[in-house]
Amino acid sequence: MNSRTQDAQRATSRSRITQLRLFCLAETATLLALLFVAVPLKHLAGYPFGVSVLGPIHGFVFLAFGWSVAQSIGEGTIHWRTGGKLMLAACLPFGGIYSWWSLR
Repeated sequence: MNSRTQDAQRATSRSRITQLRLFCLAETATLLALLFVAVPLKHLAGYPFGVSVLGPIHGFVFLAFGWSVAQSIGEGTIHWRTGGKLMLAACLPFGGIYSWWSLR
């Protein structure tokens, strides 16, 4: 491999890690909004609208994050164990912040 190819691969890896970090924050933000804003509004105030809006948004972001993790594993950007940790952390309310920090 020449140096241009190696530079291009490094840039691709960096951009993939940056993308994963942004997905970590987006996934965490939607989960926290769902858990701490929409669900209490539904159960305490009787407004189910927030859950019906934020639920699908969070679902889409979670699936997009999972797809990005799978792509990163396939490309060799991250190890499969790291991908598993990212997906496990995505299921915890503040896990995405840990994932964002660990991907620096």
